[in-house]
Amino acid sequence: MTNQILKVEQLSHKYSSSWAIRDINLSINKTGILGLLGSNGAGKSTTMNIICGVLNQTEGNVFINGINMREEPEEAKKLIGFLPQNPPLYLDLTVDEYLTHCAWLRLMDKNAIQPALEDAKERCGISHFSKRLIKNLSGGYRQRVGIAQAIIHHPKLVVLDEPTNGLDPNQIVEVRSLIKDIAKERTVIFSSHILSEVQVLCNEITMIEGGKIVFADTMDAFNNYVEPHSVLVEMENPPVAAHLLRIPGITHVDFLTERQLRIFFTGNRDITETIIETSVKNHWKLREISLDKSSIDEIFAQLSNKTQQRSK
Repeated sequence: MTNQILKVEQLSHKYSSSWAIRDINLSINKTGILGLLGSNGAGKSTTMNIICGVLNQTEGNVFINGINMREEPEEAKKLIGFLPQNPPLYLDLTVDEYLTHCAWLRLMDKNAIQPALEDAKERCGISHFSKRLIKNLSGGYRQRVGIAQAIIHHPKLVVLDEPTNGLDPNQIVEVRSLIKDIAKERTVIFSSHILSEVQVLCNEITMIEGGKIVFADTMDAFNNYVEPHSVLVEMENPPVAAHLLRIPGITHVDFLTERQLRIFFTGNRDITETIIETSVKNHWKLREISLDKSSIDEIFAQLSNKTQQRSK
């Protein structure tokens, strides 16, 4: 167990009479980025709060580098850097004052604090704001300060809860780059409810829905697991739905406009080629066709159903 950076066993937590998470199992043995994906209210934040020692679980165990969080919380927390969804920033402190305070909270050796402070600021691109009050920073730079406090003590595990939430597109790109840089030396858990964010950053993905893990594998496996099930089509001379339903594999047709259609299919990987060939043959004048990606809610529904079927 000691060679595992994180091991979560049968983790469950109950709020009042309702289970927020149930039987969560996780294991991480290497550096890199694990994406924790789930819709709002799925149980992501509860799981991360327990992993980081912010919340005591109802059942199960969390081990950080072999240390049981419940039995030795102080030693386990020394190995963790945590950025909650709402960063715990003290807005009336300067960047230096705040990060120094965070270093003391992590029980760092006095002589190690200043070098660690300078390193964290440089890594996060905030060295030029050392003496500026945090309340005078933009949202993107406040987020960088939040990430800096999570890495100042050189933890083995960095947990980031929705770190790009509320940022503009340029800030999102910058924070993504920073997270990738951090993951070269540490293990990072990156939480999001946005599938595209996880796809861009992560090599492995764990999906939580309804408080349970519904998928845990590589991102490549995920992309192969959940396939598109509809195509968006634009035709100058579209046929009636009945003609399209004669094509093997097509199950339903929706007319979005007079010329735009959403065509649902099942089991036919070559459906786009078949539609193109049939359109040419029948002079439907196809102008555009593209696979329609499933929404995140549809993906969770698919995975939840498959998980339930396997457990029966």
